[in-house]
Amino acid sequence: MVLFPNAKINLGLHILAKRPDGYHDLETCMYPIPWYDVLEIVPAASFSFVQTGLNIPSNDNNICISAYHLIKERYDIAPVSIHLHKVIPMGAGLGGGSADAAFTLKMLNELFSLKLNSEQLKEYAGQLGSDCAFFIDNMPAIATKTGTELELFPLNLSNHCLAVIYPEVHISTAQAYAVVTPTPTHRSLKDILFNLDNWQSQLKNDFEQSIFTSHPVLRIIKEDLYSQGAFYAAMSGSGSAVFGLFEKSIPMDHFSQYNWIQQPLIIR
Repeated sequence: MVLFPNAKINLGLHILAKRPDGYHDLETCMYPIPWYDVLEIVPAASFSFVQTGLNIPSNDNNICISAYHLIKERYDIAPVSIHLHKVIPMGAGLGGGSADAAFTLKMLNELFSLKLNSEQLKEYAGQLGSDCAFFIDNMPAIATKTGTELELFPLNLSNHCLAVIYPEVHISTAQAYAVVTPTPTHRSLKDILFNLDNWQSQLKNDFEQSIFTSHPVLRIIKEDLYSQGAFYAAMSGSGSAVFGLFEKSIPMDHFSQYNWIQQPLIIR
């Protein structure tokens, strides 16, 4: 069985408060985008995992392995062989690892006919990571609490063009949270999102202030996207990917000036 875990972008990200457990309450709108990893899971005589493609870390701590053991502890499923081919960069704020974990849960559910419903899968996904539950339904949603409380949101950007720029910068989520200042007085994201004309002035990512200070090139990319006609540009999640939304397509060759940037993803 082969599936293609996709990335996401964050449309606004409000850090509201630090919780007693050390995590943060937040509010963000997560939106799925067509940038894909490749995940294959097949029955096997013994469990194995291999990763190819970008950012190959130690296989021992991959989140797909954690997802498999989470299910196996509860349902005693048979061994499988997992092959993950990474295309979505890590440390980019695009949720690639979270998507891989969620899709692993969904594939195991189907492969072994566990008949887990969406809510049960989201409960398991939430144990693996804050963004993982989003990728179970994989539809635009407002995320609150630590990112695991999800409310589907009626947003359709299919008539627009998306450019995603990923510089060769890895940003640790833990480090990003360590320097962000919670702001509990934000205007509700729902109020802002319903009017695209307000996005540039009102839709904010609270991570940008501190991350742009330590990585000023990200601010340059955001400003450049606006100079090219984006009606909204922002860093996704805790970075380092920066995206722009356009009413119409933009020339690919404009970004060739950044020879240190991975080929931008342009979605028409």
